[in-house]
Amino acid sequence: MTTSTLPKSRQQLILAVLMVCSLLIWLDNTVLSTTLETLADPVRGLNASPAELQWATGSYTLAFATLMFTAGALGDRFGHRTVLAAGLVVFAAASVWAAFAGDAGQLIAARAAMGVGSALIMPGNMAILMWTFTGPSRSTAIAISSTSAGVGMAVGPVLAGMLLDHFWWGSVFLVNVPVVVLALLGIVLLVPNFRSPVVRPLDPAGMLLSVSGLAALAYGLIRTGQVAAWGRTDVWAPIVVGLILLAAFVRVELRSRMPSFDPRLLTQRAFGGGNVALGLLLFAVSAITFYHAFYLQGARGYSPIEAGLAGLPTALGAILGAPLGARLVRRWSLRIVAVPALTLAALTMGAYGLFGLDTPLARIEVLLLVQGLSIGMALGPVTAALINTLPLERAGAGSAVTNTVRQTGSVIGIAVGGTIMSIVYRHAIEPSLHDVPGPVREQARVSAEQTRHVATTSHLPALGHAADDAFIHSMHVGAIWIMLITLFGAAVLLLALHPVRKPEPAQVGQEDGPTTDEAAPRPGAAARPLREGNDVGSR
Repeated sequence: MTTSTLPKSRQQLILAVLMVCSLLIWLDNTVLSTTLETLADPVRGLNASPAELQWATGSYTLAFATLMFTAGALGDRFGHRTVLAAGLVVFAAASVWAAFAGDAGQLIAARAAMGVGSALIMPGNMAILMWTFTGPSRSTAIAISSTSAGVGMAVGPVLAGMLLDHFWWGSVFLVNVPVVVLALLGIVLLVPNFRSPVVRPLDPAGMLLSVSGLAALAYGLIRTGQVAAWGRTDVWAPIVVGLILLAAFVRVELRSRMPSFDPRLLTQRAFGGGNVALGLLLFAVSAITFYHAFYLQGARGYSPIEAGLAGLPTALGAILGAPLGARLVRRWSLRIVAVPALTLAALTMGAYGLFGLDTPLARIEVLLLVQGLSIGMALGPVTAALINTLPLERAGAGSAVTNTVRQTGSVIGIAVGGTIMSIVYRHAIEPSLHDVPGPVREQARVSAEQTRHVATTSHLPALGHAADDAFIHSMHVGAIWIMLITLFGAAVLLLALHPVRKPEPAQVGQEDGPTTDEAAPRPGAAARPLREGNDVGSR
């Protein structure tokens, strides 16, 4: 079946089903962020340490990031509907496992399995969308589909807060199961089993190198936060090994005749620079979300439902920002809209350096609204522009390149952001531990959550106040670093989308360097170029 044989009504129903699948992934991400404080609690949760919470988040994103290009190849070979349905089943089964995990280690393993399910869902989701819609309707469908992110961001924290106020923490994972059932029904009844005419190898070597390399790198970065030292062998050795394995992965993919993850895509200035900018943005979003959860529920003492409601402005901003950004891009250009939006997002993240224990909630809410709006205006239009450059016959694997870069940014963001917070917190809390008994001192060094717990059980209220102050200081330092990294992403995007003058007729054929019209995935591929002009995002 081809797109021309699908009636418009069925296309719209397929889009609705795909949005439910996408909503599932975003819903799970935001639900977990609201649950982190509870999981760290020794009584109500799993007594998880900061490193274990980083891995509970990072193991999911790690599997998601490194398996997407393999999932894209599976979809091209066996059909994207088949792989998408398999991903939903894996995701539901892993959600049940996570809900009944007996300790942090089991939760981390279950979250990794959920990441495998998401990796199977995402490329097939985007590939089916690209096969279903053509021409200008495809950009419209992408823009509409992107609103599922905002809906997930809005519904997830509030839903998690309600569940945590009435049930045990595992209920936040069980909520995924009915959503999966609804999505599977829609897939079976509505979605054709599109597949690529080009059968590509599954690339087990690339998959192994990317998973092991990124896992080793993340382990070394997270371990740094645990021991607060860079010179130890168990810190620098995994980082070095991870970088070597990732370099080997790139080399293997470059030498492959039909790579599942094609690094050549990233050598094109506009496509590569746009992906780097998105990766840095997701780095920042993951890190600042990690801080935000502990700031509201830990330092400020909000309940889960109160924290969920307080995060609604971010979701509202993201929902409004994506279509607003697309509309402005059609009027002006991607560069004029996305670069200022990304810059503004960086400044709002840096503004966390101004938050304290008594900062008025209204001020925080306004900042979160602006943050969500700016992220949506950058993320939506840039993603749509990049996807529109992909050849249809490589829809699954091609979209996986963009998603892999973004999820890799999330993995590193969680690792680096959490490590900065842990190191700075340990240094800040140390002066308050001199007169504290030994066992209490060791537990207090782990995290602010542990410090508050032992302060309560040991009747040391001053220690609890010191934990709040140390956490606020660590958040301030981390926010500045996150802002600088996001500003660097804005600079990369500015350069990537800088218009290049076309050569004079007499100069055609000379070596004039890359232009923005070179953003096609491979020579001869049927991809549309990523141009910086007014047509980007309006096709």
